[in-house]
This record gives sequence, C-alpha cells and structure tokens, in this order.
Amino acid sequence: MASEKTLKVVLVEPAGPINVGSVARLCENFNVDELRLVSPKCDYLDQEAKKMSVRGLKVLEKAKVYKDLNSALSDCSRIIATCGRKEHGEIPLNSNKDALSWALKSEREETIALVFGREDRGLSNEELLKANKVICLNTSENYPSLNLSHAVAIVLHQFNQLNDLELLKLHTKISYPANLIKLEDCINDVGSLLLDIGFLMKHTYKAKMNKIKQLLLRSEITDDEVALIRGIISQARWKIKNKND
Repeated sequence: MASEKTLKVVLVEPAGPINVGSVARLCENFNVDELRLVSPKCDYLDQEAKKMSVRGLKVLEKAKVYKDLNSALSDCSRIIATCGRKEHGEIPLNSNKDALSWALKSEREETIALVFGREDRGLSNEELLKANKVICLNTSENYPSLNLSHAVAIVLHQFNQLNDLELLKLHTKISYPANLIKLEDCINDVGSLLLDIGFLMKHTYKAKMNKIKQLLLRSEITDDEVALIRGIISQARWKIKNKND
C-alpha cells in the first residue's frame, strides 16, 4: 500500500499577481495540496490573480504566506528546488527524473516541497542549499529563462507522470533526510566550534560552511545522524571548557 504524500508548491517572493493566479490554477490541475508564498511582492489576491486562477480560486484564497523560506519549509521532509542555471559550479544539479522519483521513494508519509524562485533572478545559492535536490529545466541556450508559471507547469507535469506510471519499486533503498531546521541548527553548531578552535577563519567561513552543508545534503543525512553530530559538538565543547579539571 502506497504511503500518503502531501505536495506543497512554494513560490519565493513572487512579483506578478498573474503568475501567482496561474500557479494556483496549476495546483488545482495537478492536485497540489497547498500553495505557499514567501514574502510575496504583489497583492496575490487582486482581481488579475483571481481571474487567472479560474477553478484554482480556492487554492489561491487558502494560500499560506510566510516571512522566510525556513518557515515555509519547516514541516517539509523532502525539498526540491529549481534553478535556472545549467552550469553551476557550487551546487550540484540532479536530473528531474532522479530528483522527483527520489521525492516519491518512501514507505512513510512525506511532505514534499517544490520550490520556485523569483521571476527575475530565481533562488540564491543560500536558498538552493536548503533543498535536498536541485533541478534545472532544459531550455534553449539562446533564451533559457522561463516564465514562472510555465516552469511550475513543467515540473508538476513531470512529477505527476512519475506518480501515475508507478516507476518506484519498494525494494529500492529509501532514505529519510533530516529536517531542514534541525540540519541548519547543527551546521551552525559545527561552524561555531570550528571558528572557536581556529579551523575556520571569519573571511572564509561562509564558503567553507557551504561546502560542508553540500556534503551533508549529498549524503542525505538523517535526523538521528544530526543528533549524533550535535552530541559530538556538545561533548567537544564540554571537554575544551573542562580540559584543566
């Protein structure tokens, strides 16, 4: 028996009410459970948005607004973010099929988030690093930029196809990634300790910690493993403080 999956579409700082209305319509088309908006830069309930939403009006009216991305993702167990750049040196990209299949590979209940960035500049590297997987849509090199609602439509269509075709096998290895907030708290603990012992310097801190975060995301670290690392950090701090006792 398939486990229940809850799907959230997350738009970060959307600026166009027509786009938001169109995405609400797509959410209704593809049975998305909830639309989430992070610091919207428009009135997402104005007449243009409502007109574009058509039968997705209820989705639009029930959309949840969050002040930051962490808040919008705090209850999400599998996070996939979209990136408009095919060549990205800092953040590894996954194929759409692999990432979306991974989101569905689970025998337990999952809350899946599909995160889309700003119309003009997408998601920042810091925001992309909050995702377990990052995908990019294959478009013409001459004009790679896609309209926000078009990008959402493509990803939801691909997600729906994978779900309907039942491509996932129960015997495949299943991983359960750590909660974003717990992971970021852990990374902050690690960074603080590495600064204190002189392994990291303030001017290189951000770049080095981003690499550590990427390593942990690639390994699909679990909540138990996060707790283990935080326990090690706590014991190391205690030992440093009491080294002369």
